Order: sequence, then structure tokens, then C-alpha cells
Amino acid sequence: MTLPTSLNATLPDRPVTILIAALGGEGGGVLTDWIVSAAHQCGFPVQSTSIPGVAQRTGATTYYIEILPVQVSELGGKRPLLALTPGIGDIDVVLASELMEAGRTVANGFVTPDRTLMIASLSRFYVMNEKIALGDGRYDQGRLIQALQTHAQRTLLFDMEALAKDSGAMINAVMLGAIAGSGKLPIPAEALEAAIKADGKAVANNLRGFRTGFDTAQRDTVETTGREAKKHAPPALDLAGMEREIESWPESAREILTEGVRRLAKYQDLGYARFYLDRLTPIRAAERDGGNARLLAETARHLAVRMSYEDVIRVAEAKIAPARMRRIAQELRAKPDEPFLVTEFLKPGVEEMCDLLPPSLAKRVLAYAEKRGWRGTLYFGMEVTTTSLNGYLRFWALAKLRRWRRGTSRYHNEQAQIESWLGLINEAARLSPALAAEVAECARLIKGYGDTHKRGTDNYAAIEARLIRPALAGRIPVEAGIDAVASARTAALVDPEGESLARCLADIERQVALPIAAE
Repeated sequence: MTLPTSLNATLPDRPVTILIAALGGEGGGVLTDWIVSAAHQCGFPVQSTSIPGVAQRTGATTYYIEILPVQVSELGGKRPLLALTPGIGDIDVVLASELMEAGRTVANGFVTPDRTLMIASLSRFYVMNEKIALGDGRYDQGRLIQALQTHAQRTLLFDMEALAKDSGAMINAVMLGAIAGSGKLPIPAEALEAAIKADGKAVANNLRGFRTGFDTAQRDTVETTGREAKKHAPPALDLAGMEREIESWPESAREILTEGVRRLAKYQDLGYARFYLDRLTPIRAAERDGGNARLLAETARHLAVRMSYEDVIRVAEAKIAPARMRRIAQELRAKPDEPFLVTEFLKPGVEEMCDLLPPSLAKRVLAYAEKRGWRGTLYFGMEVTTTSLNGYLRFWALAKLRRWRRGTSRYHNEQAQIESWLGLINEAARLSPALAAEVAECARLIKGYGDTHKRGTDNYAAIEARLIRPALAGRIPVEAGIDAVASARTAALVDPEGESLARCLADIERQVALPIAAE
């Protein structure tokens, strides 16, 4: 672009460049329109483009905006030539509605230490590979945060999804407030608020979301860490006594322990959270006596997940949770007075039905089902509309069984399995802390409910019987046992059906048998 010399002396060298990554249904296009509208209101040349994402959560729709922070009236009749696509290493602000999408922008080279402000939500919407993994397939959030902080000039990280829910707004309003509060835009906050008002849709809620994001960004003008970001989320329960007690535990496990007691108090009650800490006391003693430094933290993490297992009661609670209904309404873009239907498709088997029964009765029913050949073959397909009174009350009644959870067959079975697993960890810790850590990690195999839970439990049982117990009994050398358990666990996670695990176990037993035979 050629401009008069007098103009060149006063014009900025380049436009302000903004890259937005938003998932479907989050209003990324509306967010872009708000920014463009506000820029026009300020008289700035502006241009925006979008690149659609892909189905099945393999990428966000990205929006790219360029704003020249000088009024058109000052350009002497000239118009700037603005780019249609983002350039590598040429982005001033990256705005992401989800942490993994923020990581993608880093991987694609758009985030650079010399220029880029990274504004991202700490919330996660898991990709398909994370969801279908038999074990804990989630990507390490700490690594994502570290990557953002390493590659960006400055980061602004907080849970925008939680703030959006609290304010009753869509996450795009919180994102707009965050970028306004960062001070990186040449547009005043008043102009952005005016754009929301001019749009005329859910104005009151969106303004609340905007102000929440703006205030949080103003408060967090320095680089935040994952620990600092969590300070904005108030604890769900009053667990002050147990949290003070946790301060005396090893520092490496305190954060996990705190999250664990909160999770289990919410899942069941304070007594259950107390039970969690009591179960970890022997592991704490083993670490203090010279055990593996990561043993307590890893056992605490897996124990919290195992104790909050997915049963019929927990699923019912999740189906009718008000936060879930609000999220669905937002995804459907339903107006406050606009009805919608939510239909749940369920297919419980005999085992799931028996999970709610007392142990003695469940045992008799399952024995009868086994005799008739119903186990693993008989399922009850049903459709339940949770937005109807009848459907809601059915799930509500199941959720209210939480107070009787300790009397159910599933509870007794889960606690027995957990006690057995913890016993193996304690026994292994006396022999080899590294072996104990591998036994603790085997809890990753057990997750979900129904067939998924059964496959994971069967795979774990095979590793326990053929590797862990022989190693503890001295039939497998300790060092070989450590590698064997790790290899078998990996094989089970890669192939939940168990074929890879069967081959792995056969190979390991053959390799261990050869040295023994030679002796």
C-alpha cells in the first residue's frame, strides 16, 4: 500500500492480528462479528475470514481478524490491503475457547515469544482419542499449559466455560471480555459492549459474561499458572479441616489429595472423603520409609477415580444435572422460553440392573441369569426423555439412591477390588517401590460401566494373576516384573478387547520361563 509521506510517518507499521479458535456451537462467528462491528464503530479498517473445522472434534473453526488501528478518515482516501489468512509467527493475539485448541495454535506456529498474547480457557472438551482410550486417555493438562507459557510472550489462562455458566452467557461473551480486559485491542470496552447491544440477542446475559471476562482479565494481567488459575474457582464443599490436614502430607501429593477429597465428598459424602485419606496412610508411610517419590501421588490420583466409579446412580445424576441442561440449551441456541427435548438412549444389561440390589439378592439373580444364559446377552433397550416430567422423575429417583449406595452390590464389589489393589501396592512397596508404582498405574485399565468396565476388570485380573502375584512371590525377578507389568498394561490399553494383552502375556511368560529352565 502506497501512502503519502506525511501519512507514513504517523501510521502504525502493521495491523493488529487476532486468531480465534472456537468449537462448534460456541459462537465464534458471533464473537468475530462483535469485534468487527466495534472496529467499524471506531472507524478502523478491519477484515475477517474463517476456516471451518472438522467433524468429530478434530479441530476448531478458526477466525482471523486484522485491524489497522487508525481511522479511515486519516488515510487520505487510501485503503489498506489486509491479509485473508494468518501468517506463521505474525499473530498478536490468539484467543482459544478450549485448552487443546490453544495447544494446536502453538503446534501450527502461530504463537511466538516475541509477539503473541495467548488468551485461553482452561476448560477441556475431550477429543475422540481421549474419550475412547480404555485407561485415562486425557492429554496432560500441565504439559499444555507449559507449552503455552513457553511459546507465548504472555498468557492469560482461566476457566472461561465456568464463568460463562455462572453468568448464564455463552463462552464467546466471556472471550470478548477477556480480550477487552487484556488491553491488547485498539478498541475501547464501551465499543465492544455496544456491539453486543446492537446484536440484540441475549443482551443481558452476554453483557454479564463480557464483564466477568473483562474483570478476570484485568485481575490477571501477569502470566498465570495452572495452580493460580484454580484459585478463581471456589471449592464446591467446606472441607477446611481435611484440607488443613493435607498440608502436613508430602508436597508432591497435596494438590491431588485436595482434589480427591473434594471429588469424593461431592460424589458421596464427607465420610467417604475421610475414608479416602485413611486408605492412603499406609502408602504415605511407605514413601516416607524410602519409597518411590511418585508412588503416593499416583496412588492418590487413581484411588480418587476408582472410588468415584460410574454406577447407575452417578449416571442418573449426570443426566439431569442443571448444568448439563443449560449446556444443551446453549448448544441448541434455544431461547429462554423455547422448549426442547432431550432423549437418553440406554441399554442396561442384567449386571447393571443387579448393581443396585443388596449383595445377597444380586448374587442369586446373577446366578439364575447365568444358568439361563442371559449374562452378556440380555439387554433392555429404552428411551427416556429427561425433559419430560416422567423421564426426569425416573432419573431423579435413581439419583436419590446415593444415600443407599453403600448397601448396593456394586459398592461392595468395587470396595473389595480396591482393597485388593491397595494391598498389592503395599506389598510391592516393601519389595520394590518401582514395582509398586507400576501396580498402582494398572488402575488405568478399570473405568466406565457395563461392558467397558468388565473388559477393563478382566484385563487387570489377567495381569494380576499372571504377572503381579508371581513377581511378589519371587517366581519372576523384580526387575523383570517391573518391565513386564508396564508392557502388559500398555498392551491392554492399546487393545481393550484383550488380544494384544494375551499375546504380550504369553511372550513374557515364555521369556521368563527360559532363564528358569536354564537354571
